[in-house]
Amino acid sequence: MDAQVIVIGAGQAGLSAAYHLIRFGFRPYDEVVVLDRNAEPGGAWQHRWDSLTMHDVHGIANLPGAGVPESAGDERANEFVPRYYADYESRFELPVVRPVTVGSVHEVDGRFELTTDRGMYRAEAIVNATGTWNRPFVPWYPGIETFRGRQLHTADYNGAGEFAGQHVLVVGGGASAVQLLAEISEIATTTWVTRRPPEWRTDGEFGPELGRKVVAKVEERVRAGLPPRSVVSVTGLQLREQERAAAERGVYTRLPMFERITPDGVVWADGRTEHVDAILWATGFRADLGHLAPLQLREPSGGIRMDGTRTVRDARIHLVGYGPSASTIGGNRAGYTAARELRDLLRAEAA
Repeated sequence: MDAQVIVIGAGQAGLSAAYHLIRFGFRPYDEVVVLDRNAEPGGAWQHRWDSLTMHDVHGIANLPGAGVPESAGDERANEFVPRYYADYESRFELPVVRPVTVGSVHEVDGRFELTTDRGMYRAEAIVNATGTWNRPFVPWYPGIETFRGRQLHTADYNGAGEFAGQHVLVVGGGASAVQLLAEISEIATTTWVTRRPPEWRTDGEFGPELGRKVVAKVEERVRAGLPPRSVVSVTGLQLREQERAAAERGVYTRLPMFERITPDGVVWADGRTEHVDAILWATGFRADLGHLAPLQLREPSGGIRMDGTRTVRDARIHLVGYGPSASTIGGNRAGYTAARELRDLLRAEAA
């Protein structure tokens, strides 16, 4: 199948890009197509754990042209957000084809060929919106392969109930670690380890000023071709009301990283040992960009040099939901920017 622009991924950023491309005159299916690996709408939200409610999330930005429905707060995020996305796709008749998994992208005779599990697609330009959910990151530590207990990443987490009566080691200094420690500690004992001491915010909610600071820091890195860092490295952590009881119980007493893993626990550099039944790696995700590897976009530093949403090495390739646009608000803005720039670029080439 041929199209002028193919959008890879139908999460917030991908849907935003498709919406704006159509508004700018690209015909659905004939000139713009969205390929989504998921069988159902909802992007990564449909895969999040059941205990994550709308009260827990940091807010969902409105998709362009249709606001987020009102929420009571106790709805499961993995149902509420996918339902919103599904309604959005239907309302604006977005050209989403699913499930389609893109295996690789090559440039052939000045066009892009996308090899997928449903045949070959060809395009003049690409908007990549694959996010991070399919690339959970687990760091390697000596002995990790010898551990006889259970190891899982937050991407595999199904709820605290599976840890009842166990001792759980939670690794990671992000917001998900803070939330899951609160849940698990109600029915199990826990130990929390992080690479760096956590920095707690005490000056109120995450606001526009801090948001701009986050975007500026991440944008500075991707402009230099460096891999983007986590949001928490800029914002710090903040206890929400539902986590204060856990704090009072001493759940957030943090230990430094262990030195190695043993068959039944972990060992620190000073010789301290601890038996654990399970290790929960709340260690984040990496950008899911392996299918773009044949295009050789990465710099020696490991990142992809960006100018806005456009890759510096090829103006026909835009990454949305990457780096400074890896948030729901940022994804919306990136979708608009990518659509506008590709409209102008493809019109100029056709003139």
